[in-house]
Amino acid sequence: MEGNHISVTIDTKRKGRPREFDEVAALDAAMQVFWIKGYDGASMKDLTKAMGINSPSLYAGFGDKRELYLKAIEHYTENYTSKSMRDFEEEEDIEKAVRSYLLGAIERGTMPDPIAKGCFLASSVATSSGEVEGAKELLLVAINDTDHKFELRFEAAKKQGALPADFPSKSRAHLLSDLRLGHAFRARAGADKETLTAEVDQQVRSVLA
Repeated sequence: MEGNHISVTIDTKRKGRPREFDEVAALDAAMQVFWIKGYDGASMKDLTKAMGINSPSLYAGFGDKRELYLKAIEHYTENYTSKSMRDFEEEEDIEKAVRSYLLGAIERGTMPDPIAKGCFLASSVATSSGEVEGAKELLLVAINDTDHKFELRFEAAKKQGALPADFPSKSRAHLLSDLRLGHAFRARAGADKETLTAEVDQQVRSVLA
């Protein structure tokens, strides 16, 4: 999923914030812990160990566990999904754009690294969105942002004559999002790359029909 910034109550201007660690690397490590263990399963000990910092540095730099989790969600939506969406938007051929986007989701979802399998938003954030204040809002922004970008790309293809004038851009944007999430879900459950790829041509036809 793509996402953009949403305003949530996170104090990022604490005085005396330590700078002796790589904040981006630490945040990436925290995200991976949440990805594997979920919000409830990730202990502060797990997080500090993975981030390579002590508890005072974590609290000073990122806030409490909830604030760190929200920052991890934003980190994922802003950095992990941007390239695939950028490639989708820049590919001139709409059929190739849809196919490569789905294949990319399958490629990422079936990588050997268990951390890379699936989608952080679908496999972790969605399950905690009703329990962690602010997570639901971030998830909704990510979903809506992705749908909107798909819709805009389809509308551009209509103007270029690559899609019929009555093409239902909004509903097909939702379908493409659902298909990508479906691949992530199945990959997380153990579906292999060959099995998922075998259905891509039919899925592309469904999106663009």
